[in-house]
Amino acid sequence: MHRTSTLLALGALLALGTALPALADDLVKVSYGTNWLAEAEHGGFYQAVADGTYKKYGLDVTIVQGGPQAANEALLISGKIDFYMGGQFSIFDNIKQGIPVLNVAAMFQKDPQILMTHKGVGMDTFADIAKADTIFMGKDVFVTDFVWMKANFKGFHDEQYKPYTFNPAPFIADKMSAQQGYLTSEPLAVKNAMGEEPNVFLFADNGYAPYSTTIETTTAMVKDKPDIVQKFVDASIIGWYNYLYGDNKAANDLIKKDNPEMTDEQLAFSLDQMKSHGILVSGDAETKGIGCMTDDRQKSFYDMLVGLKIVDAGIDYKAGYTTQFVCKGVGMDLVKK
Repeated sequence: MHRTSTLLALGALLALGTALPALADDLVKVSYGTNWLAEAEHGGFYQAVADGTYKKYGLDVTIVQGGPQAANEALLISGKIDFYMGGQFSIFDNIKQGIPVLNVAAMFQKDPQILMTHKGVGMDTFADIAKADTIFMGKDVFVTDFVWMKANFKGFHDEQYKPYTFNPAPFIADKMSAQQGYLTSEPLAVKNAMGEEPNVFLFADNGYAPYSTTIETTTAMVKDKPDIVQKFVDASIIGWYNYLYGDNKAANDLIKKDNPEMTDEQLAFSLDQMKSHGILVSGDAETKGIGCMTDDRQKSFYDMLVGLKIVDAGIDYKAGYTTQFVCKGVGMDLVKK
């Protein structure tokens, strides 16, 4: 077809209102900062990049990888990135400090935080961990999760605490110790190092259950560009369904490109743990879709923290999140059980 004919045909299509594919220049550039190096726990976001879901929603998304030296939440607050991978607990600090950010979705219904013990030493339930001589924990766990443990189970005491340095060797060497970890990570490292699986206890299954892997953005973004927020949330949700239940090879390739130390074994293990323990699809997400947050659950967790004196009673916890973008059943048709 001659160039003139092509232009005439294009003009006819436009006159008829026929939709044309979005051009790259038409996409809205959006950035999302993760909270750690690329891993399967970020898989849904990488999936939405890899399979074009974000582009289908009119977004050109750049994932800004987190890590030990990254300060992605600070980049969100300063306007350098548009969204950040936050958590439910952090919103209370943000409210207290007057930082204008909101959680707009919670991809993980269950926080993957765990405690591990050795098999065959009498610590086979969560309550049994009170028998441990030592519990290796990070400071953040010691001042939150451990406060809850002491209040709800007999026998836990501060003298059990030793700092966790992200090295499992001390735990492996001490049969009467316990160690914090991430469901999707440390159990595999310990199994590979000592030749047997540890006992694994998920905090979320034992009563301490914050949301995790949230999508956090500024209040200005929610107010001024709610359509962009909705598109990013919806496309991310679909990305997660496709990562969990579809072909995720391209997403894993992107993860390994960003984080060359990531292995196929680790990716497969993490995916299996997320699915088998209902990290994303459980609770409200089973009927309302991945990403769902509810006022009832937000209030319940806030009330518990106030009761434990971890959070001040006067905080307006509702100022830290909005449910307007979630619980709409987006992507549920993609579930394959």
